[in-house]
Amino acid sequence: MNTGLATSDIPKELVERLQQRDPKAFDEFLELLGPRLLNFGMRMCQDREDARDVLQETMLKTFESVGDLRHPDAFRTWLYRIAANACLMKRRHSRFLKEEVSLEEVLPDPEQIKGGPAWGALPDQALLDGELKKQVREAIYSLPPLYRSVLVLRDMEGLDTDEVAQVLGLNKDVVKMRLHRARAKVRQALDSILNG
Repeated sequence: MNTGLATSDIPKELVERLQQRDPKAFDEFLELLGPRLLNFGMRMCQDREDARDVLQETMLKTFESVGDLRHPDAFRTWLYRIAANACLMKRRHSRFLKEEVSLEEVLPDPEQIKGGPAWGALPDQALLDGELKKQVREAIYSLPPLYRSVLVLRDMEGLDTDEVAQVLGLNKDVVKMRLHRARAKVRQALDSILNG
């Protein structure tokens, strides 16, 4: 389920050029990482407009602060921390707490999905796969934000436990405990749906 950003996805020379405020580097950065950060915002915020705001805020903060980054090798963790903080701030002020969001608004563009059902797959199998994915998404979105953020960063974005702890400013043991509880809640929700 990992669709996140790997450290190897960010060329070190790009980070160095960002730190030197090379305008072309920011264009490359936006082209390379913009869609992934937007997808992260969608998973966290569950609202397309909020995700766009999070992307914009993340890009702005990156532009303003990348020169202060002391360890370019930590760029991925640093970037996710900015994005996660933007999501949390957006959540405090967002309208999505009051509105129900349709699943279509939350799903990524079909062109961005890799490993989906093959064109030749049986329709009933594709329907079952789609229904299961929908149930998993709904179970994740029903999690309280403190659990959802850990689950999204760890299981969907592919950060390791140390990186999640750094991004969220938490102790490693707290991350492990929240991840365990989040996975248990998702499993429990799926069990009640599948066996109910």
